[in-house]
Amino acid sequence: METDEIVVHSSSHDYPIIIGEGIRYEVQSFLKKDYTSILIVTDEQVGKLYLTDVLSGLSTENVFHSIIPSGEKTKSIEYFYQLQTEAIRYGLDRESLMIALGGGVIGDLTGFVASTFMRGIDFVQIPTTILAHDSSVGGKVAINHQMGKNLIGSFYPPKSVIYDVETLRTLNQKEIRSGYAELIKEALISDEFTFRSFLKTNLLALSSEELQEHLRIGIQIKARIVESDEKESGIRKFLNLGHTLGHAIEAELGYGSLAHGEAVAIGLLFSLHVSEDLFSSNLPYQALFQWLQQNNYPLNFQYEDMQSIITKMKKDKKNVKNMIQMILLEEIGKPIVKEVTDQQVEHYLKSFVGKLVAK
Repeated sequence: METDEIVVHSSSHDYPIIIGEGIRYEVQSFLKKDYTSILIVTDEQVGKLYLTDVLSGLSTENVFHSIIPSGEKTKSIEYFYQLQTEAIRYGLDRESLMIALGGGVIGDLTGFVASTFMRGIDFVQIPTTILAHDSSVGGKVAINHQMGKNLIGSFYPPKSVIYDVETLRTLNQKEIRSGYAELIKEALISDEFTFRSFLKTNLLALSSEELQEHLRIGIQIKARIVESDEKESGIRKFLNLGHTLGHAIEAELGYGSLAHGEAVAIGLLFSLHVSEDLFSSNLPYQALFQWLQQNNYPLNFQYEDMQSIITKMKKDKKNVKNMIQMILLEEIGKPIVKEVTDQQVEHYLKSFVGKLVAK
């Protein structure tokens, strides 16, 4: 397969997203300058698979690595502090580089560490999940707080994103489902043709060519939006479709109980459920539900404590004056921010859960 390159324009600098096979061995060739030292941050699972490959392609003399446990729980103030300490001990300076080798958790954590170490040093993303196609583009970096997801963070674009699709072959079905939920989200806010074409995908029989093409499309959709609204003051909020409930579910069940994208998938269905009632009965709730079901997404969740879910939804960063701001669809490709009351949310949650149980 040919290597694709998409350039994202941010206010601080332009950066390339390179998508191809085997490019994890060529990281040095994608670096724009010589660095005094490099710190690679990865997790236990990814490190076993790909750390040696990445190290083999780096010619910088001082290359260090930090391996942390896998999972959402490491996106915390404790691991943020640990990595800062390691960077100091290794002697990193303002001409050093951090590399995030892993999924969205590693990218978010490493990026936030890089954004604050010595008031900011360069970092590069090497995503190893489908889900990270979303989080690695746009410059959002963050850690979680026990009260909510991504509440502590900043906007800090990488110097480049090196996306080796070979690393995606080792993903399990849960991780594939998680990543494709974000691709479906991007299709819903973009156009009907893309959405319908993505719904033809059988995640159990996914080819590398099909995946690379879908990643390219999803990244281009996100890049167009973040270039127009880098700091999320307007249309970038649309990329949070499905996330108001999705983040609340993650916080309610405990981070890691569901994959992020699996929670977002439920959130996407909920957004369509609300949108159908408020705007149009022609929205593709049923089509999306059937696709999620066919691809084994976990949809059979019941929430006994609705008030707890609503409380967590109110922690969402989009909210204004303690009012929930949901991203809804007037039609495919036409997202809108809509303020909803607690009473409306409770009503829609009850009818939504009833709809899922009835299936």
